[in-house]
Amino acid sequence: MSQEYTTPVPDVEASEVPEPGAVTIVVPTFNESANVRELLHQITASVPSRLPCEVVFVDDSTDDTPEVVEEAARDCPFPVTVLHRREPVGGLGGAVVEGIKAATSDWIVVMDGDCQHPPSLVPELVATGERSNAGLVVASRYIKGGSRAGLAGSYRVAVSRGATWLTKSLFPRRLHGISDPMSGFFAIRRSLVTAEVLQPLGYKILLELAVRSRPREVSEVPFVFQDRFAGESKSTAQEGFRFLRHLVGLRSASPVARMVGFGLIGATGFVPNLLGLYVLTALGMHYLPAEIVANQLGVAWNFLLIEHLLFRDRRRHRRLWDRAGRFALLANADLVLRIPLIALFVHRFGMGALSATALALVTTFVLRFAGTEALVYLPRRGRRGSRTARRGA
Repeated sequence: MSQEYTTPVPDVEASEVPEPGAVTIVVPTFNESANVRELLHQITASVPSRLPCEVVFVDDSTDDTPEVVEEAARDCPFPVTVLHRREPVGGLGGAVVEGIKAATSDWIVVMDGDCQHPPSLVPELVATGERSNAGLVVASRYIKGGSRAGLAGSYRVAVSRGATWLTKSLFPRRLHGISDPMSGFFAIRRSLVTAEVLQPLGYKILLELAVRSRPREVSEVPFVFQDRFAGESKSTAQEGFRFLRHLVGLRSASPVARMVGFGLIGATGFVPNLLGLYVLTALGMHYLPAEIVANQLGVAWNFLLIEHLLFRDRRRHRRLWDRAGRFALLANADLVLRIPLIALFVHRFGMGALSATALALVTTFVLRFAGTEALVYLPRRGRRGSRTARRGA
């Protein structure tokens, strides 16, 4: 898989890199043509020849990044592959998943294509994993010896710190022992990754891996976050919103969490419902038909939030109009079912009107949640084929 070459490797002892320990370096790229040549040069200078190595670029670019990679790869002593995706599903995180599927080595090292992650740390990540028998080794900016120096400006520093605090607060058990869950630089054993269970959204793939398929043993090594070699950061406000959506999706992955989220979203639906009722009655409509129409506003509101916050990963199972129609049918059936239930509880079981109404609300809520999961967002069976064009460099 590799070829011998004599490029000196500074600060890396021969005994530090166990054998065997082949590594696939996965680099997701989006318009990084000004950086990839320098990145391959640094990898060539940093990874010793006795460590079998391949580099897989998974590219979503609209510029000439694939062509630049192919040209620069001619001078590399290791295999370099470009996977150019026609549809950038999942953003940079989705690109990493494609790279994981294509990897052939014992270890997979994920790093950015802008040279902010030093390739000189690749041998140490692999060596640390071999020595500690860890399944995941995270390059951290927040342990002794690490630094976030390459973050441009106090705003990005504050955002990074805030995102780290938020994720560790939401997933204290899954992220235990990981000081930098926002890191995009890490090594993981290929045998411990099940790419099919990953559902990335945006560029925080380590968080996705740690929450959905975290290996039992995790180690960390410090690293200094470098300045960008060229180009501009891809961290935009849009990526920030995708990150928050991703957090909500991860947090609501369990049925109990989804049910709680379903209830909270349902409670917010009273706002458009009451607002619509107020406007319609003020316009002279009778309150009964006005409530029927206003209820549809609440149903639409709930559907939009549930679509984007709770069942984002299941939306492809049915078409939008099919999901919306089924959801509306279930939501309106709730109204029709509630009155007979209240009457049953009062007349058959002798319950008071208030307690009967409360029990009917709980019963129809549980039935509506179960119906929404089973009839609207039934998990897909089978997998779609990857729409990835593979180009060998």
